[in-house]
Amino acid sequence: MNFEKLLLNLCPNPVKVIAPQIGVESYISIDLSTQNTSLNTNDLRSSSSFSNYINAYLESHSKQIAYGGYLERRLLYSRSIHFNTNKNHERDIHLGIDLWCVVNTAVTAAFYGRIHSFKNNTNFGDYGPTIIIEHQFDEFQFFTLYGHLSLASITDLELGQHIKAGEVIGFLGSSKVNGDYPPHLHFQIIKDLQGNFGDYPGVCNSKSIDFYKNNCPDPSLVLKLEG
Repeated sequence: MNFEKLLLNLCPNPVKVIAPQIGVESYISIDLSTQNTSLNTNDLRSSSSFSNYINAYLESHSKQIAYGGYLERRLLYSRSIHFNTNKNHERDIHLGIDLWCVVNTAVTAAFYGRIHSFKNNTNFGDYGPTIIIEHQFDEFQFFTLYGHLSLASITDLELGQHIKAGEVIGFLGSSKVNGDYPPHLHFQIIKDLQGNFGDYPGVCNSKSIDFYKNNCPDPSLVLKLEG
């Protein structure tokens, strides 16, 4: 059995990682890629302008959660040197799924596991408070990453702490702590954490996409969200 088949077998039904009380009928996909020309008139370098765009999108569709972004090429990362330390290898391809909702929305664990690590990643445009959970099913070890949380989300955690599937592990942080973004969850599945602790690349460049696409499979395999 390969890893993707394992994920499908583990999740015959959609897994919730945010606001479990909100039904999927209140979700809507959103395109933040370079192909979305409506972004040309919105300054996503500003978290307030970006928030206005997300909120207006949700309101216009009468929805509560906007989602998407796996392998999406985005211009918004160009605002931060964190993603552009090497001009020949600028990182602009998103490796997880973002779920955009109001600040302090509850975040829940996708699977049973234990706290591998947590950290406040404070670079401009980074994750801010982040939790990584380690999972073991059969011979497969893998990790799930939850980024852009509140500071309170990582205050009382312990390494090795056991977490139940569906357990609330934190809450969405504001732009003041989450890397300067509108409130949202960055959810990512990772096969090999490569020695990282409380952090793992959530954005890559085109030259490394083959590796990261394999190491970070599409979270839609478990979320069952159609883009």
